[in-house]
Amino acid sequence: MKYTRLTKEQLEEMHEEFARFLATQQINVIEWQKIKQETPEVAEQEIDVFSDLVWEKVLGNVTHLSKVDAQSVFLFHVEEASMKLIVVKCSTGGIDLTTKEGMTWVLENYKNDAVTIYNAQKPFSDDKKLDIFKLIEQGAAISDGAYYEYFKKLIA
Repeated sequence: MKYTRLTKEQLEEMHEEFARFLATQQINVIEWQKIKQETPEVAEQEIDVFSDLVWEKVLGNVTHLSKVDAQSVFLFHVEEASMKLIVVKCSTGGIDLTTKEGMTWVLENYKNDAVTIYNAQKPFSDDKKLDIFKLIEQGAAISDGAYYEYFKKLIA
């Protein structure tokens, strides 16, 4: 398995897609129930293959990621061959960037000496999707890129 198995909840949400996936393997509902009972390891392999297919599709569509903690925001922009990064750090005590109020403060006070903005760029390895997946495993979330674009304009 290249990525990670979808959770039970995720599989339940994707039950129609999973049923179509099984149908492409020529496995109907009755056969699936039989596989789960008689050869659970085969059932798990099918779930793993499906999970990887889902991850491949999701990761192929990612354009932005973000990771936020109390004092910093990491904003990633996925390009063809590299990933751009903007890091916003806030050293003011009492400002928590995981809250709406904290982020609003930084957006309004980005010129304050307590706010530092960095940018960087890193080429992808041979496996771009795996690079993106590793960021997600480390706590990054897929985002719409609004904050990235906002800060990009500030540092341009």
